[in-house]
Amino acid sequence: MIPAQFNAKEVEQKWYDYWMKNDYFSSKPDHRTPYTIVIPPPNVTGVLHMGHMLNNTIQDVLIRRARLKGFNACWVPGTDHASIATEAKVVAKLKSEGINKNDLSREEFLKHAWDWTNKYGGTILEQLKQLGCSCDWNRTKFTMDDDMSASVIHSFVDLYNKGMIYRGYRMVNWDPEAKTTLSDEEVIFEERQGKLYFLKYKIEGTEDYLTVATTRPETIFGDTAVCINPNDERFAHLKGKKAIVPICNRVVPIILDEYVDVEFGTGCLKVTPAHDVNDKTLGEKHNLEIIDIFNDDASLNSFGLHYEGKDRFVVRKEIEAELEQIGALAKTENYNNNVGTSERTKAVIEPRLSDQWFLKMDELVKPAIKAVLETEEVKLYPSRFNNTYRHWLENIRDWNISRQLWWGQQIPAYYYGDGKEDFVVAETKEKALELAKIKANNPQLTTDNLTQDVDALDTWFSSWLWPIAVFGGILDPENEDYKYYYPTNDLVTGPDILFFWVARMIIAGYEYANEKPFTNVYLTGLVRDKQGRKMSKSLGNSPEPLELIERFGADGVRVGLLLSASAGNDILFDEELCNQGKAFSTKIWNAFKLIKGWEVADIAQPESSKVAIEWYEAKLQKTLLEIEDSFDKYRISDALMSIYKLVWDDFCSWFLEMIKPAYQQPIDKVTFDKAIEMLENNLKLLHPFMPFLTEEIWQRITDRTPEQALIIGEWPKAKAFDEKLIADFDFATEVISGIRTIRKDKNIPFKDAIELKVVNAEKAATYFDSVINKLGNITALTYVSNKVDGALSYRVKSNEYFIPITGNIDVEAEIAKLTEELNYTQGFLKSVQAKLSNEKFVAGAPEQVIANERKKEADALAKIATIEQSLAGLK
Repeated sequence: MIPAQFNAKEVEQKWYDYWMKNDYFSSKPDHRTPYTIVIPPPNVTGVLHMGHMLNNTIQDVLIRRARLKGFNACWVPGTDHASIATEAKVVAKLKSEGINKNDLSREEFLKHAWDWTNKYGGTILEQLKQLGCSCDWNRTKFTMDDDMSASVIHSFVDLYNKGMIYRGYRMVNWDPEAKTTLSDEEVIFEERQGKLYFLKYKIEGTEDYLTVATTRPETIFGDTAVCINPNDERFAHLKGKKAIVPICNRVVPIILDEYVDVEFGTGCLKVTPAHDVNDKTLGEKHNLEIIDIFNDDASLNSFGLHYEGKDRFVVRKEIEAELEQIGALAKTENYNNNVGTSERTKAVIEPRLSDQWFLKMDELVKPAIKAVLETEEVKLYPSRFNNTYRHWLENIRDWNISRQLWWGQQIPAYYYGDGKEDFVVAETKEKALELAKIKANNPQLTTDNLTQDVDALDTWFSSWLWPIAVFGGILDPENEDYKYYYPTNDLVTGPDILFFWVARMIIAGYEYANEKPFTNVYLTGLVRDKQGRKMSKSLGNSPEPLELIERFGADGVRVGLLLSASAGNDILFDEELCNQGKAFSTKIWNAFKLIKGWEVADIAQPESSKVAIEWYEAKLQKTLLEIEDSFDKYRISDALMSIYKLVWDDFCSWFLEMIKPAYQQPIDKVTFDKAIEMLENNLKLLHPFMPFLTEEIWQRITDRTPEQALIIGEWPKAKAFDEKLIADFDFATEVISGIRTIRKDKNIPFKDAIELKVVNAEKAATYFDSVINKLGNITALTYVSNKVDGALSYRVKSNEYFIPITGNIDVEAEIAKLTEELNYTQGFLKSVQAKLSNEKFVAGAPEQVIANERKKEADALAKIATIEQSLAGLK
């Protein structure tokens, strides 16, 4: 027995277990053409959110379709160690237990980090299974797996040996919450309202002072000069003199440099080389002292005097009062400032001088620019993101790849002395020792003399190798998997990491494989609520994905998400879309039940069924072309909509009605078999989008072996089709709709057969007359030369259709009704024509308004002609 309703919850677990048991998701190199996707690895301790749902649904659609099309489909899943986010969670967890990270050794901390990862890691991958994701779980990777880490270390050593990685004392972006540096790309600039403080610096040995403007008065403790433009005559008398920094009373030189803009602010610039990148440049040029006033959490250190230990923003408020009290604050003004914030922690970034490791990018980036913007070996969808890509890569700076963290790959640099250059880079401590003995010219060195750099590598420095490393291509570029699966085919990700990850993978691909890592990049939009707001827990507008699956079924949620997801555009998510997806599941299920409920007999096939089958086969082929075109353009939502219309409108609303046997009558076997065939073709097209429902129906149609499962079925093959047949049927549907309208308006029950007479001015094809007869319950369809008196009528294009009046219709009442409608329409026409005859209105109204009025006039005239014709036939 087929259940009355589709039970998604029961079906989903059943078929996912079946697919896993039969190993349909796994892939091994063979004679087939590979189709490969690598998952954008989510944070290892993350949980499923709406963005993941959309992104992974699209990937699953692509991989399931490839499987059906005969490719050796391989979807590699995995997770990212997310150094900043994970370390922050572990530190917070330890803090809640009364443990300070600084009291632990690196090994002790890493044990806690691994415990955390093992406890919470992988949850998101299990959740993806509930969505139906058909990843090759045997290939699951984690960016901290031994082989993955070895690939990262190998890459570092290789690039260092090529002279592309160097250690430099640079101004970096410091995240005081995560207590680590960030690359330029991890800094998000936000416009914030602050203040501009005008501070008075006394001129040494005089009662005079000069005024400087700053947005950061707390940094005066790091001032080591005041700078003026040598061409600024206002300050010519200050050349060679010194100024006194307020509060700390440090005497600093007044230096001359054309860097100072005489038009900006006061024309005097406080110089703080340790905390501003431009000031650092001035400091190097003029050999100024560098004073770092901050601790790593952005509280002030001992240089901050009585403010030591206080947060920078607390000091900013308190120092304003002190400056005012001592007469050193001239004034303040409101000021809008672009403030750099951490992409991860949202903390305000602090420019800080530090020894860091950098990767030279100027040469590395060139093949990646060429691949996307010149040769188009790699294509971005939608292509408008090419401009964003160009801007980032053409303005790229050297990549700061070191992080002041313990969770991640430890930088393979080993120090053997106190000098800045007393280090070597190697993949193991043993290899480092060999190199150190040679570099130090000291054969007595032992591993005890080596100290490894304490910093970890940027997480992106591991994930930029992802498409290569998951197949072992860094450590063993000759291995079978790597040579077979790389380069991959499609990447599905968000535009927010177009530079962080996508561009860097392309760079790594050309550096290590001399080849692109993938061909197509599908950039999804951001999932927003129906009001266009970004989803967040604080707004309470972010639905729990697993709860949606519970309520609407995985297939319903997948359809709901994809119906609104055009490439690159933000998705305005509404739960009603999931309800629409669930309703679609119900529609398909009911269609299946209807077909399987028919009694089958060896009887002659009706002409109407033969015609219906020919039409639906042509319609399916036309839709298949549309679907393939949409997939080629990565318009996944459009592909789904084409299938949705084919199944809901063409199959359920028309085809099944055309072949349905009369009440309590059997269907002929030829038509029934064809109906099953058409249903199976529909299921193949639907399967990538709705895997659970389609597999359930497929397996219920007939007994199947594991080798006959839908998941490894065959995508419908494109065949030639008759376009005219489709156009002729579209005309026939209008004829049928006209009959249905008259039946409804005149209360003529469908069981009452009627006649239909046609003036075929259009020379319309008669091929679908048998269908018109069946769906209109027509006893006789005849073609006539002249209009028929005493009949109800309607038009389809220039064809006229007449239904002779029977005793069921009250002619007088019908005449009265039509007369009333005629009078109303004539009155409406008069008002429209009055507007159009008004020269002032025509001269002043917009062109579109005039066009709308002319259309109203034309529609009213056509309606009047139809009504008058109907009246003439009744009189």
